[in-house]
Amino acid sequence: MLRSVLLFLLAVMSVTAVWAAPGDDAVQRAQEAYAARKPTELSRAARDVPPDHVLAPYVEYWQLMLSGRTDDARIADFLARYPGSRLAEAVRADWLKSLGARQAWPAYLGEYVRLVKPDTMLRCYAYRAEWALGNRSHEKEAIALWYTGRDMPSACSPLFQQLMEAGLLGEADIWRRIRLALEAGNPGVAKSVASALPEAQRLSPVRLDQATRDPARLLNGASLDLGQRGDREIALYALDQLARRDSAAAERALRKFASQLNADDLRTAWARLATWAARRHEAGALTWFRQAGDVAVSDFQREWWVRAALLAGDWKTVQRAIESMGDATRQQPAWRYWLARALLENGRRAAANALLLPLSREHHYYGQLAQEELGPVMQAPAINIKAGGDDIAAVARQAGIVRAMALHELGLRYDATLEWDWATREFSDIQLLAAAELARRAGWYDCAIKTAERTRELHDFELRFLAPYRAEAQKAARENGIDEAWVFGLMRQESRFVNVARSSVGASGLMQIMPATARWIAQRLGIRRFHVDEMRDPATNIQFGAYYLKHVQSSLDGSPVLATAAYNAGPARAQRWRGTQPMEAAVYIEAIPFAETRDYVKKVMSNAMYYAARFGQPSSLLTDRLGMIPARKIAVPATEPDTSLEVEQPDD
Repeated sequence: MLRSVLLFLLAVMSVTAVWAAPGDDAVQRAQEAYAARKPTELSRAARDVPPDHVLAPYVEYWQLMLSGRTDDARIADFLARYPGSRLAEAVRADWLKSLGARQAWPAYLGEYVRLVKPDTMLRCYAYRAEWALGNRSHEKEAIALWYTGRDMPSACSPLFQQLMEAGLLGEADIWRRIRLALEAGNPGVAKSVASALPEAQRLSPVRLDQATRDPARLLNGASLDLGQRGDREIALYALDQLARRDSAAAERALRKFASQLNADDLRTAWARLATWAARRHEAGALTWFRQAGDVAVSDFQREWWVRAALLAGDWKTVQRAIESMGDATRQQPAWRYWLARALLENGRRAAANALLLPLSREHHYYGQLAQEELGPVMQAPAINIKAGGDDIAAVARQAGIVRAMALHELGLRYDATLEWDWATREFSDIQLLAAAELARRAGWYDCAIKTAERTRELHDFELRFLAPYRAEAQKAARENGIDEAWVFGLMRQESRFVNVARSSVGASGLMQIMPATARWIAQRLGIRRFHVDEMRDPATNIQFGAYYLKHVQSSLDGSPVLATAAYNAGPARAQRWRGTQPMEAAVYIEAIPFAETRDYVKKVMSNAMYYAARFGQPSSLLTDRLGMIPARKIAVPATEPDTSLEVEQPDD
């Protein structure tokens, strides 16, 4: 293996010509034994791995994780022999958890400073260790961990208890976290946090469960005492649960007990109703946002305030809502672009250009739109920077790259990706481009794209937008009368050209075709004795994907934006998100209720622009490619509740 990988890397040849080396089979058997948690079989396989095999450290690591993770001397020896490696980082993180659980605080802090990327559990242990040794210099950082709606590792509980006993976390902080947990839809976390309150003040578990199961019944009943803080929080949570399903019912419930809420809680309630209404594109959302006011609205809710205003064509509110966001949110590309658009609509060209010019230099969907707003005079040509042979050879010699390529060659994609990411984490732009070229030549396309995308100043767009399977895609696009650049834009987003890709819901191949969809397409194409395993064949997968893309485009007024949304979320949803009046496609995309689909459509359409340029297609604007979304001609019944709205929750 070592010889074969080095021959490939140093000669920069195709890895497809590499032959198996002694020990490769033993490494694979060792990995299988490790995955199956069989230490005896792992030891047997390890004896057959040559000591100089490039992946020998992995075999040793697997053995250590199965049988030696509490052996301090053995762990220290491993760390000393593989300093700075990804495996050393993984071993150190695991060892720190053991040291933390044993409260071996001096040893813990000695190793913690060598860890590159500590997780939340390890940070909690570190703050506890410092506290135990009389160092409270990170009190603020420790307190900040408390403010989350998510469950926290059990290692953090003693830390929080210490902070409470020291008076650094009080009753107000407990209530704040309860609200965060309920806003995030985590009633179990809220119950747990409430246990820190005096028993008389805690949330009622019975009423909280009812708020989750049947919020309308709870809100319309008489069991809630809104004079009690716990019941008020439950009422707000129940209202949120009801608004998720039915805005009108939530409004009626809120008006019923509005007089019993203080001004802040009432505005908070209107903000929650407004956000859910905005996500369903309901006209009342803007009215409810106005009742909420800027102070009661979080940045997550402000984003939906903007989207509601975009759908209504209310540019003054778009500007107001974006300008009320926190700095970090307001600096995101989406809100810089839409603020510039609002400024333009409100007659402030100079202020808009000040936002558009730096945005236009960023290589993504909003950067492209910003370029088009500025016009061709302001646009700078894209320059492809190519890494030289010496740069590629230098990167190829790095031990982490050698290990990553060896892991990839053996089909151990997960470990290969982790090793690659670790090895390239501090690379310069030219090193990243050299590494991306190595991955491309090895047929590791998703890794090549991901690596090329990380450059900051020097870019190679041919690496960012690889075009493997070109002949198959051209044929499928031609047969279905659709744009080849669009097919590639979608394929890149679906699979990054990993032919073995398979999603958690069963979609497979380059175009990520679901089994039921594949059978339906096969029937439409008159293919007999079809089996879903045929989706592994690149040509068949691309053929089926292009056929389906054309089908949904034809059923959705020829709009590539609607077809792209339908490809990801289904035709019924793409149809339902249309309005009763024509709208700008960029507004339609921004208002897609599902975060995943919203991001997907932006990236596919942006990708298509880069591929069109790469394929030498006539120059066109992204806004022209997006077009207008025609008005929906008929009502689309909600055959199923849009529970997927729940996947996008506010950040803590």
